[in-house]
Formats: sequence, structure tokens, C-alpha cells
Amino acid sequence: MAGSDRLIDAYLELRGQLARLVMRIVPPKDVEDIVQEAYVRICRVDDQEAIREPRSYLFRTVRNLAFDHVKRSESRLTAGADMDELPIEEMPVPSESDPTYAQVTSDEEFALFCEAVRSLPRQCRRTFVLKKVYGYTLREIMAEMGLAQATVETHITNGTKRCVQYMRKRRQLAVGRASGNTKRHSSMGRRREDV
Repeated sequence: MAGSDRLIDAYLELRGQLARLVMRIVPPKDVEDIVQEAYVRICRVDDQEAIREPRSYLFRTVRNLAFDHVKRSESRLTAGADMDELPIEEMPVPSESDPTYAQVTSDEEFALFCEAVRSLPRQCRRTFVLKKVYGYTLREIMAEMGLAQATVETHITNGTKRCVQYMRKRRQLAVGRASGNTKRHSSMGRRREDV
């Protein structure tokens, strides 16, 4: 019982620090869920006496939960990303009357946005994500990254421009690829008919 109290006491003492660690990894809206999940995990530990360093155990637990959360989010984004391997005639064509059409479209847009963000240089990407994804203010970003205001503003502006350009280019390539495949398939059909 003493080990159980020791672990819970450590959790209560470190809760704010645990939340700050998680906040560096996941969006703010998910921080509380992960910190609470860590509490649930420590309550489920069978042999709490075996945990010699409760502090290290707690930080490792929340970090792993946060990284697992990020991996699950990324896998949901990329779950249907292997569509390029299918021949064009086997690709599902969503109908606008289908209730999932809007969700599929927004998921594809979000996946494309994530690709665009990953293509940014490291410091620009971090600044851009802090501002656009996590909603940090310029002052918070300046403090977090140790950058001047002009540098932060430049990174955000350049990140926005580069993401827009990346997404436009990828859409144009996708449209070009789709129209090229359609032409090739229709001309192949004519050859078969001529024979």
C-alpha cells in the first residue's frame, strides 16, 4: 500500500510538469486526456513496489502515451494513402450524395496539409505548427524557441506560402495523373475494339 501511495503522491506532485511535457508532443485539447490516462495506468500497476523511481516512471509513461497518441493520429491519416497502387478503374469514386464524401475529402485535404508541413525546414515547421496548429501567440513562440519577433513572423509567413504552394502543386499533379490515366485507358479500349 505504501508503494501505491508513493506513486500516486508523485503523480499529484508532478501533474503540472507531466502536462507540460505532453503539451510539447500533442495538441492542447488532448493533453488532459493523456495525463488522466497516465493516472489510470498507475492505478492498474500490479507490483507498484517494483517501481523504484516513481518520477522517472511517470514521465516515461506520459511521454509514451503522448507518442502513441501521435502515432495513432498519423496512422489514421495514412491508412488509405496507398491508393496510387490501385489501377485507376479499381479506385473508388465517391459520390457527393454519399454522407462520407465530405469526410473523405476533408481527410484527404488534411493528409495533404500534413505532407506540406512535413516538407518545411525544421525551424520553420516548428514555428508554423506552434502558431497554426497549437494556437501559440507570437510572444509564446518567441519564448519557446528563443527567436526574435521578425524571425517568428517570417517563418510563419514562409511556412504558410510554402504549404499553399505544395498543396497546389500536389493537386495539379493528381489532376494531371488522373486525366493522363483516363486518356490512356480510353485509347487502350479503342485499340481492343479495332481488333
